[in-house]
Amino acid sequence: MKNIHWQQRSAAVLLGTVILAGSCGVVMDTDIAAAAASKNKSTYEQNAVPQVISLMSPSVVGIIGKAASGGGEVDDRYNLAHGTGVIWKSDGWIVTNAHVVDGLTGITIVTSDGKSYKAKGVYSDPMSDIALVKINAKSLKPAKFAATAQNALVGETVVAIGTPISFSLRNSASVGVVSGLNRSVDGSYRLIQTDTAINPGNSGGPLVNLKGEVIGINSKKFAAVGIENMGFSIPAETVSYVTDHLLKYGEVRRAALGLELEESWSAIVGLPSDDPLTVTKVLSAEARKIGIQEDDVLYAINGKRVYSVVDINERLKSFMPGQHVQLLMQRDGDIVNLKLTLSQDGSQAVSSSVGEAE
Repeated sequence: MKNIHWQQRSAAVLLGTVILAGSCGVVMDTDIAAAAASKNKSTYEQNAVPQVISLMSPSVVGIIGKAASGGGEVDDRYNLAHGTGVIWKSDGWIVTNAHVVDGLTGITIVTSDGKSYKAKGVYSDPMSDIALVKINAKSLKPAKFAATAQNALVGETVVAIGTPISFSLRNSASVGVVSGLNRSVDGSYRLIQTDTAINPGNSGGPLVNLKGEVIGINSKKFAAVGIENMGFSIPAETVSYVTDHLLKYGEVRRAALGLELEESWSAIVGLPSDDPLTVTKVLSAEARKIGIQEDDVLYAINGKRVYSVVDINERLKSFMPGQHVQLLMQRDGDIVNLKLTLSQDGSQAVSSSVGEAE
């Protein structure tokens, strides 16, 4: 709705310009053209949003299961939790958030046409907050994922589809804009910020552009008095990275430097920073072998500067454990180039088989 209000204000300003010029006996072609363009854009988006929702809804599913009991009841059939998922492959692979399915038993997937399927397997990667759920189904309609969310524009209209608050509200849609890109918000990878309404239960659902492409999987939001419309989505390229590993290996074989690193103060508080990271602990034998020590300073990986742990995680998505990278570091005041063999990150995916619902 924020985007629509902005368009209405813009149209009002342009209309005022045309009327004012006309009262002076001069009508500016550029003002008329701008007003027409604004009207055409508004009409296009008003028509495109329902089309996108209609196109995407068959690829969005509801996820429900029995939550872990915290009250000591022997059997509480109403102690349920739910979320949203997106059809990743037509043969029954559903992508969602790890936090939606972790700890959930008796998982059931409900498609937009009301069909229910018991989950047969779950592969979860808590570090990225991405999970895959397998159901016995064929000929499902997979969503179209963008190759990357980096082509998104701040201010462009996006649609979120999911299961907010109540499972009876499956396939609810909300409209907003992309509020920001490459956000580092309490996570391992960069996120998309959006003002689209994302409520409990929307987790795991798609953030869709007006081309009908999923640019992100909705994951979290800021919720507090005085905070409004601040949701975050996992970009499509991170989703593809994680799901490709889960499908191929059953886990994310995540490359790591084998170092514990401390970010600069400015990076931690979110200020623009060109400060390096400081080694606080050497974790891997590979890092010790090439002489990395505590208090060494890391500037770059393969010639690209890094300023935060999120920067490092993003850089290492294109590498596998056992591959080599060049590190630009400072030790005792001297700049050194080191060739490091990457180790495997200790944050493993959690895989499990899921039986019939209780």
